[in-house]
Amino acid sequence: YNMNLFKLDRRQFTKILILISASLYSGKVFSMTDKEMTDEDWKEKLRPEEYDVLRNEGTERPNSSVLNNEKRVGDYLCVGCDSKIFTSEMKFDSGTGWPSFYDYIQGSLEFKTDFKIVIPRKEYHCAKCQGHHGHVFKDGPEPTGLRYCNNGIVLKFIPKA
Repeated sequence: YNMNLFKLDRRQFTKILILISASLYSGKVFSMTDKEMTDEDWKEKLRPEEYDVLRNEGTERPNSSVLNNEKRVGDYLCVGCDSKIFTSEMKFDSGTGWPSFYDYIQGSLEFKTDFKIVIPRKEYHCAKCQGHHGHVFKDGPEPTGLRYCNNGIVLKFIPKA
């Protein structure tokens, strides 16, 4: 064995330690080969209005999404990474002007508390790309009683064949 292959300088050791700690802290598996998208990458991939919502936690105007009236059977994917977030069976007409769902695909979303309007709200993001999608309210239909109020601009609808 050539033991020199396993010797690390302090900087290399620190980087590896930070990566391992971050992976353990976040509960996510980190791969050294994963390419993190830069802000510029996102701007190239998304239209400006998608970028504003997905990356800057913006909000689209109410009643502006074509998905409000979507009635076909299919799946709703994150426009940033194509992760499946909702199915058409979860969708309902909330009358709020945004596509609304009473449940989501387990593991597809992560949550945090948003204080942007002073009153705390439960905000959700795509678990895969961390893109902002909307907020959860406790005024939805059964069986959950929840309303996932989503910005339609950051969803891609894929109809079932």
